[in-house]
Order: sequence, then structure tokens, then C-alpha cells
Amino acid sequence: MSLQNEATADRTAGATDTATGSSAKPTRVRWRLFILLLILVTVNYVDRGSISVALPIIQKDFHLSPELVGLLLSAFFWTYALMQVPVGYLIDRFGPRKVVTASCIGWGAATAASGLTGGFLSMFIARSAIGVTEAGVMPAGGKLNALWMHSKERGRGATILDAGAPLGAGVGGILITWLIASTGSWRYSFIIAGVATVVLGLFIWWYVRDNPRAHKAVNDAEAEYIETSHREEEALTGPVPTRRGLAQYLRFRSFWAMCFGWLGFNGVFYGLLTWGPLYLAQAKHFDLKTVGWSTFVIFGAGFVGEILGGTIADKLRSRGFGANLVMRSMLGFAAVVVTLGLVGVTLVGDPITAVILLSVVLFFLRWVGLFWAVPATLGGRENAGVLGGAMNLSGNIAGFITPIAVGFIVGATGGYTWALLYFVGSAIVMGAAVLVLDYSKRLVRA
Repeated sequence: MSLQNEATADRTAGATDTATGSSAKPTRVRWRLFILLLILVTVNYVDRGSISVALPIIQKDFHLSPELVGLLLSAFFWTYALMQVPVGYLIDRFGPRKVVTASCIGWGAATAASGLTGGFLSMFIARSAIGVTEAGVMPAGGKLNALWMHSKERGRGATILDAGAPLGAGVGGILITWLIASTGSWRYSFIIAGVATVVLGLFIWWYVRDNPRAHKAVNDAEAEYIETSHREEEALTGPVPTRRGLAQYLRFRSFWAMCFGWLGFNGVFYGLLTWGPLYLAQAKHFDLKTVGWSTFVIFGAGFVGEILGGTIADKLRSRGFGANLVMRSMLGFAAVVVTLGLVGVTLVGDPITAVILLSVVLFFLRWVGLFWAVPATLGGRENAGVLGGAMNLSGNIAGFITPIAVGFIVGATGGYTWALLYFVGSAIVMGAAVLVLDYSKRLVRA
């Protein structure tokens, strides 16, 4: 059944139920919306990580040293990080639908343009443009989580949204290597990926709405189900605050714990996303095809772990366990496993064992995707965009520092051991932050 026909059927059923005095069964548009966001973020990370998969070839074509590789990998993150807070304000002001559509079309065009570059400088500019245009996706997703999901479903909403990151990294490893092999050129693979992304942006505009009542496929029962949750939240935490400046949140420990937790998380994740394929190629001597499949296994484990983590968190919450108990115990345990797993990778020489350990690391690391429910908790629906932007800004400070730092470490030491220990330090920062954050309290009240 088409979405339009489904919308008509839903509204007809709602009208019939209202007339007979019975309650309609809520539609499940919110879940379809978040599956679409999962696809969007997956494509986002395919495009974002495509350079890492193709990097062994690009490095030879452009004659890049390890230091220049690090700078090139960081180009995306500089602009991506700097745009986070401004785009958060735009999301709160104009709504997530407009921002995420413009973002998708823009980064598709920039990805295609990166396939036309002729050297380090032009590729650096193209990657910077991708950073600018992709900036709105995750904060907009966090805002949609606040607007569309029941409070007891936000853990799954957050992790469905964020699970696109490891899925895109894993699928991207296979897809980009296949495109390179099929077309005979990394350039064509980038152009094809970019054009597909532009088409997806047009579909996003057609389907996404800023609130459930504005969506034709949502019946009154589903809209009321979501709105009742919002009213219950306000009864517990007070009315949703109006849009506020970011400065009012800077005095709170939980704000900084949110930021440092995401910083540590991305120190590990972006390190493995950007340098992981080259690590497998150079330190473990994998060929391009094996790098692609190993990347798929490692980041695929992260996707499974993230979906499972969100489901566990919501089930525990529905059984009456408090937000702090659930989040601190789950994320604290995950941080310990990630830290020990990374230490293990530095000690083992067998390449298969290293892939297995990295898969375990990604499985538990991605539990921290639950953080995308935190901006709505701390700032309410009206401020979820700007707080999500601040959180992602912090994470992407690690995004542009980590590739450069690893490049200099590898260049100076000739190996990856100290780079892996850098990731261990990031995991420790993440672990400390997730344990001190208060997941139950709004920071600024109306």
C-alpha cells in the first residue's frame, strides 16, 4: 500500500472509531520515520567514510605522506564541528525538516565533486564542503527524536538514528570497494554515491515532517499517544522551556559530561573510522577486498550492538528502573569493555584476533549512541537542536584532532601501537563522563 493510500485509510479508520466511540489503534509512522533516518545516516557515513576505504589508492595517486593523510582525513571534521552550534540554532528556529533536506542535497553534491579533484588541496576543499553540509543531520535527528518519540521509546529512537553510523561505515567498506572494482576508479564511485544522496534528499523532503500532527499518515491515536507522553514529561519536569541561548547551560555539570562523553566516544569511533582501513592494510597486510570485508564485520558489529543497546535500555526503563541506573550501568560497563578491548588489540599480533577484538569494541562502544536522547532530557524539545549541536561539536573536536594526531603518531613511530593507546585514553574519558551525567533532570526550567 502506498503512503498516500495508507494515510487515507488511517484517517478513515480514525473517523469511524471516533463516531462509534471506540479508540483507534495508533499508526506507527514514527517508526517508519526513524527507519528512514537510519537509512539517511547510513548513507551519510558511506559518503563520509568513502575516503578512508579508497585511501590506499588515493594516497598513491596524490603522493601523500602520513602527515598529509591525517590532515586530509581531518578536513571534514573541522568544518563539521564548527557548524554544529549554528546549525542547532537553525534547527530550533526553522525546524528539522528544512535543515536535514538541505543538508542531504548539499553533501551529495559535495561528495560527487570530491570525485573530480586533482590533488591534495582540491580534495581538502571538497571534504571541507562535505563537513559543512552534513552538519545538520545528527542534531536534526535528535530534535526529531524529541518531537516524535514517546519518552519510553527514545532510547530506541536514539540508537536507530545513530546506528546508521556503524552500518554506513560497514556497508561503505563493501559498497565503495565494489564500486571501485566495478568502475575501475575511485572517482566514479564518489560521483555515483553523491548523485544517489541528492535523490535521497528529495525523498526526505517529501516524507519528513516537523511534528506528528503535520504528517498525513499519522492518525489521531498515534499523535495523542506521543502528545500524552510530552504532557506526562512536563508534569514531572515542569513546562518545556522556551528557546534559550547555549550560555545558560554552561554552568551545569551534566552539560559538560554530555560533551566530554561524546568527545571520548568519537575519539575512538572516528579514529577507527578514518584510520582503521589503513591500519588493516598496513599493519595487518590486508588487500583492498579483505579491508572492505573486515571493515564490514567490525562496524556491522557496532550496528548490531547499538540497536540491541537501545532495546535493552527502553525495556529496563519500561520495567520501572530509573534513567540514571539504566544509563550509568549500561554505559559504564560498555566503557570498561571498550577500554580493555583496545588494550587487547595493542597486544595481539594475529590479524583475525585483532578484527574480532575490534568488533567487540564497536559492539559495546555504540551503546553510547543512547546519548542522542540526552539533549531532549537536558533541554526539552525546544532546545534539543542547540544542545545536540553542542554535543556534536564536542564530539567532532575529537573528529578533527584524532586523524591529525594519529597521522603524526604513525609518522613518528612507524607503527600503530601508540595510536591505539590514544584510543584507550579517549575511552577512559568517555567512561568517566557517562558515570557523572545526570540522565533524569532538565537543566533549565521554563
